[in-house]
Amino acid sequence: AISPDGKILASGSWDNRIKLWNIANGTPLQTLEGHTDDVKAIAISSDGETLASGSYDGTIKIWNLKTGSVERNFKHSSSITSLAFSPDGEMLASGSKNGQIKTWQVNTGKPLHSLAAHNNTVWAIAFSPDGKTLASGSQDQKIKLWQVETGQLLCTLDGHDKAVLSVAFSPDSQTLASSSYDKKIHL
Repeated sequence: AISPDGKILASGSWDNRIKLWNIANGTPLQTLEGHTDDVKAIAISSDGETLASGSYDGTIKIWNLKTGSVERNFKHSSSITSLAFSPDGEMLASGSKNGQIKTWQVNTGKPLHSLAAHNNTVWAIAFSPDGKTLASGSQDQKIKLWQVETGQLLCTLDGHDKAVLSVAFSPDSQTLASSSYDKKIHL
């Protein structure tokens, strides 16, 4: 994940750590430790002050980027494979290896929705810029769109022949792009 100001790159690793890097010169700034298994997902809030990390240990940690300290811990039902902050930074969505998606209130850690979303690993998750829709992409080759406020499934999009690896909305929230192991990009 890259900070909104473009100065910091955050990377998760097989060694259970998160590293923060200076993008301008490639030097390491800080190492964040606390997970007990591989860190597979990283997200940075739109204000650049908060980092979320998700691990195969089934936990999500909310970090203060200025101090490097853990502010909150969330427990998921399975290994974490994807994370995304809402545009206002008040909500976090997590996707997991068992196909479940959860949404969380960042400041309190309160779970908001638990969605039996996919039949396999959720590799990609993204909020629309207007904050109204959540997109998820999975190993099951499907993309699903969810209403953020209620957690209701809006639609399922088919078309990929292999796992969906990424999903991203256009700035106006009207177009969704996806990529897959099938070597195709769909709009």
